[in-house]
Parts: sequence; structure tokens; C-alpha cells
Amino acid sequence: MNYELIALLMFTSMMLLLLTGRHFFLTIGAVAAIAAVALWGRGGQEMPFKSALTLMEWYPLLTLPLFIYMGHMFSKSGIADDLYRMFHVWSGSLKGGLAMGTIGLMAAIAAMNGLSVAGMAIGATLALPEMLKRKYDKVMITGVIQAGSSLGIMIPPSVVLVLYGMIARQPIGQLWMAGALPGFMMAGMFILYIFIRCRLQPHLGPPLPEEERRMITWGEKFRLLRAGIVPIVIIFSMTGLFLMGITSLVECSAVGATATTLAALFKRRLNWQVMNEVIDGTLKISCMFMWVVLAAMAFGAVFDGLGAVHAIEGLFITRWGLSPWGVIIMMQISYILMGMFMDDTAMLIIVAPLYVPLVIELGFNPIWYGVLYTITCQIAYLTPPFGYNLFLMKGMAPPEIKLGDIYRSIIPFVLVMIVALAVVMLFPQIALWLPEVYFAD
Repeated sequence: MNYELIALLMFTSMMLLLLTGRHFFLTIGAVAAIAAVALWGRGGQEMPFKSALTLMEWYPLLTLPLFIYMGHMFSKSGIADDLYRMFHVWSGSLKGGLAMGTIGLMAAIAAMNGLSVAGMAIGATLALPEMLKRKYDKVMITGVIQAGSSLGIMIPPSVVLVLYGMIARQPIGQLWMAGALPGFMMAGMFILYIFIRCRLQPHLGPPLPEEERRMITWGEKFRLLRAGIVPIVIIFSMTGLFLMGITSLVECSAVGATATTLAALFKRRLNWQVMNEVIDGTLKISCMFMWVVLAAMAFGAVFDGLGAVHAIEGLFITRWGLSPWGVIIMMQISYILMGMFMDDTAMLIIVAPLYVPLVIELGFNPIWYGVLYTITCQIAYLTPPFGYNLFLMKGMAPPEIKLGDIYRSIIPFVLVMIVALAVVMLFPQIALWLPEVYFAD
């Protein structure tokens, strides 16, 4: 049996075991361990074992639980409530203003934690009821919340980019910088779409009534601007100090976690119950991520040992005759197709060990490719039939919002994301300019 067939057998076995409903890390870890022993004998288990231990010795790994902690503490601190009130008052007089303000809120949330779940939860609990009360179209509302929450995996500190850096062995700091401009560019594109759409169809996002706007004085408006101070302090203490070279990557995550905790204490939201919930949630998610990443490293080590990367290269270039750009496009299409059935971590684990070496061999920048992967993950989050955000939205939405409404709501935002993906592909410097500036020798 040749190595290409063995690699195909491993991949097929993993996919079939996933269909049984077993834990993801258990499935891929078991396939890796069995294949290693079957191929190389009793010493074969050293290959995945050594790969996993190498990851455990990687110092930047400490950022993962710290950012997860930060996301949980942020949701308990009340920062989002004050911030949304500020966006509500300042943008509510525009057609579609609350929807545009919601995107701004989501971008701010994304800059303070690296998970899309936090944005989804805050958007569903704060923005959704408010926009429904203001007679916003329910399809517009759900699309805004889902698209806005997806920014959490692009704008630093992105946990998805941390995972990509671990598995692809790329510097996290450069990945964060690469994700910043595309992330805020995409937020701007969402706001522009909402502005144009609501100008053409005002009933989708009516402005606040005149009598309600009169009740809000300019003094109150300026007082509400103070709600932006805490987020700015948190973002500066974390990302700002890191960019200035004052803190290292791990130190900036610790500073961010400390700043968020102090914000919760300042708002008198910190007590033993909150701390217990935050630590419990952080531990559960961190352990889940760690098991998945360890299994991924083991699976990737065995795949590398089989020469699967060269097999993929031969398939794309020799047999199919694709150009280097054709290979990149084929990779993105495969991510979108897989994203219809699995989450971003699963996709990353399955194909990153195969795709990233091929990307480098074809002469493309792996930092730039990490941004392409993350944008594609955002698209996959919103893609039926099993897009991650679709089901989160359904679980959090009130009964009057049906699954059909949720599916229809994401169509224009997915098209905007595809345009953003094409722009970053055509103009790589959108992603690479910041890393080149801040990490220049």
C-alpha cells in the first residue's frame, strides 16, 4: 500500500469516526496513534507524542487561557451595556443607525476578547430586543448580529489566529497585526452596506422617533461618551502596550485579563459567584482547546511523516494542473464547504498541517494566508446548513424569529465577506502592512 493511499485511509477513517458523534479530539488522536503504531511499530508512538510535547513547551501558549478568561470576565462586567447605550444614543437618529451602532459595538467587543460567542451573546441580549422594539426588520437584525459577532475571530486578540499560529508555527504577534486592518475594513463594509440598504429601504431600519430624540440632551450625549473610556483603556493596556514594545505577547494577555477584572471590580460586578463562573468557564474552554490542539499536532505529525503534503501538491498541481492562485482559491472553497458541517477549530486541525506547508512552498506568505483562512471561517460561520452562528442565533432569538429568517438574513453579509476576501487576496498588503511596520528589523 503506497503512502498516498494510507493518507487517504487515515483521512477517511477520521471523517467516518466523526459521524459517530465521538469527541473530536478523541477521534483524530486515536486515528493518529493507531496509524503511527501500525506504520512504524512500537516506536511509532514517539512521533505524535513528541509533537504534542513540543507544543506544551511553547511559551506563547499561555495566552490562550488568559484571553478566554478575559472574554468571560468581559461579559460579566457590564461594559457592553454602557457601550451599547452610547452607540444607541449617538447613532439612533440615522436610518439603520442602531444596526450600524451594533456593528460598532461588535467591533469594540472583538478588540477586547478573541471569541465570536461573546459578541453573539451580547448582541442577542442587548441589541436584538432594542431593535425589535424600534420596529427594525427582523431579518436585518439577525443578519447584523451574526455578521458583527463573526468579527471576534478576526480583530485581535483573535483566539482563532492564536490557534492558527500554534498549528502553522507562525508568530502570533504578526498574525494579530495582519488581522487588524482586514477586520476593521470588514466592519466598515458592513456599516456601509447597512447605510445604503436603509437609505433605499427605510422601513428596514427606521430612526429613533423625533420625540424620543428630543428627550436626550446634548449634555447626556457627552456624558455617555465616558462609556468608551473603559474599553479604550483595556484595548490600550493590552494591544497598545504590545505594539509599543513595552509588553510581550504573553504579558499583554495578562495585562488585558487584569484590566478586565479591574473594570468588573470598578463597576461593582465582581463577587465570588462571578469569579467562580468565570474561572469554571475558562477552565472548560481552555481544556477543550488544548485537547483538540494536542490531537491535531499528533495527527499532523503522522500525516507529515507519510508525505501527505507532497501528495496534496501532486493532486492540485500535477494532476489537476492548477496554478498557484488556483490552489489558493481551491483551498478557500474547501474551507467554505467544510465549514457548512464543522467549526473553525475542526477545519483548521484537518487541513492546516496539509495546506500551510504547501502555501509556503508555492511562495505565498503564511501570515497573509492565516488572514484568508480566518475570513473564510467567518463565511463558514454563517453558511447553512450547519453554520455555527446560525444555530447560536436560533438558540438566543425570540420565538417570532424563525430559522428561515435567520438563513435569509446572512445572504447579503456573506456576499460582503466574499468581496472582503477577494480584496485581501488581490491586495495582500492590507494584511501585511501592519506586521511589516511593527516588526521591521
